[in-house]
Amino acid sequence: MPQHSRYSDEHVEQLLSELANVLEKNKTPTDLSLMVLGNMVTNLINTSVAPAQRQAIAKSFAQALQSSVSNDQAH
Repeated sequence: MPQHSRYSDEHVEQLLSELANVLEKNKTPTDLSLMVLGNMVTNLINTSVAPAQRQAIAKSFAQALQSSVSNDQAH
């Protein structure tokens, strides 16, 4: 069952494009991009989520990430 978001696809795509442009502009390698994005997620959770909910949010995020990663062998 697909999840419904309170955010429009256009808004999500715009933000994704802007973030990707920053990484591309700086010629950021994949490993550094993942480190920076991971640190951003950690910072968002630690500064914007109540302490009692942080572990659950992090677990949910990690599960969603794993679910969205393709097992396709092609790069």
